[in-house]
Amino acid sequence: MMDITKSELSGKTRTEHDLLGYKEVPVEYYFGIQTLRALENFDISRSRLYFYPEFIKALAVVKEAAALANKDLGVMDAKIADAIVEACKRIENGELHNHFVVDMVQGGAGTSTNMNANEVIANLALEILGHNKGEYEYCHPNNHVNLAQSTNDAYPSAIRLAILNSNPKLVAALKDLIAAFEAKGQEFKDVIKMGRTQLQDAVPVTLGQEFDAYAATLTEEIERLEQNAKLFYEMNMGATAIGTGINSDPDYTPLCIKHLCELTGMPIVAASNMIEATNDTGSYVIYSSAVKRLAVKLSKICNDLRLMSSGPRTGLGEINLPPMQPGSSIMPGKVNPVIPEVVNQIAFKVIGNDLTVTFAAEAGQLELNVMEPVIVQSIFESIEMLINGMNTLRERCINGITANVEHLKNMVYNSIGLVTALNPYLGYETSTVLAKEALVSGCGVYDLVLEQGLMAKDELDKILKPENMVKPRKMPKGK
Repeated sequence: MMDITKSELSGKTRTEHDLLGYKEVPVEYYFGIQTLRALENFDISRSRLYFYPEFIKALAVVKEAAALANKDLGVMDAKIADAIVEACKRIENGELHNHFVVDMVQGGAGTSTNMNANEVIANLALEILGHNKGEYEYCHPNNHVNLAQSTNDAYPSAIRLAILNSNPKLVAALKDLIAAFEAKGQEFKDVIKMGRTQLQDAVPVTLGQEFDAYAATLTEEIERLEQNAKLFYEMNMGATAIGTGINSDPDYTPLCIKHLCELTGMPIVAASNMIEATNDTGSYVIYSSAVKRLAVKLSKICNDLRLMSSGPRTGLGEINLPPMQPGSSIMPGKVNPVIPEVVNQIAFKVIGNDLTVTFAAEAGQLELNVMEPVIVQSIFESIEMLINGMNTLRERCINGITANVEHLKNMVYNSIGLVTALNPYLGYETSTVLAKEALVSGCGVYDLVLEQGLMAKDELDKILKPENMVKPRKMPKGK
């Protein structure tokens, strides 16, 4: 989405004022003087509010619920409240998102974000009422749109609502990726290969079992994400500045929460202790940790994919990843595992964002944590990158993986690790000697067993059938 501040303007302005003085605001802007100051002060991350539409929609929903509550209480003129509600609904439907322009990383505990929303909503409401932008005597960003609110309750409530709306999208992308791994697990269920521990030959496994394991480990993360997201149903609307509810009606909080529930269809509740809810950011910490855990698992899986596809002649060469682009500007024919590589890098970013969330949560002082802006930027960035990364991994890598079946089978039969399957029949000592002799001579364990007459071919073939080596089986009776 294009930043409205970068577009061509008519040159016409309106004069606005605040605590610090006066400024000329281009008539095209729905935001006002406080947003302009934020643009001047916080050219930091270049990550703007409009990068995250769910956050903008959440801000509008919070403001709509507040207007409805104030209308119910009779503390706001019904016509003004209705205009604010209509303006909020239009923003929720995607209008004017390019006017939400402040940097996500900002000082002031989110005041710039809150005022950006207040100003856009007020100016849109003014047009709905038949007035010009900036005629705040008819609908004021603070006196009306922000009535009975503070940044310190409206801003975190919008963050929580935005995360609640974003989490299902993250889970949906995760479920699609799990389904792709499960499909490969079924496709490769009969493809025998050598399992490895500590990068050394271990015991046989099927490629399908490996991919089923990837699906299983990712499935665990669905419950973690959904469980931790439930913490965000508790909100501090009505806390105002520090949790005491100053400048709000005693009945405002239950009414506002009721409207939030109706507008969102979510079981939102008021925090039991508003002062604690205003200064604590623990729910962000635990949710961010769940997002990080998912990223760590994805990165481990991508490490495996890069190892298994290494080569094509001098690496493991067990699987083939779909070729996405030429891999080198100097080495002809080289194709790199670029999709797993980019998911690795996404994971590193998410891990770093989680550390940022942790430090920011710890940095809260007294009745407010002023570091919430970097918390919300970090979490939203992690969610967005993981959704895009998982979709890319599924579409451009997992779905197109093929197996080098004969190569995998030959590696099993040539592996020293094959001796582990014979251990119950030949005994540990004999098996150890076999393994050492195979290693020194370069011969296969299979051939050595037959050469030394340690087992009949029929019996050996039965034991070493792929289906007998990748699951529990009845062992020989003790002698």
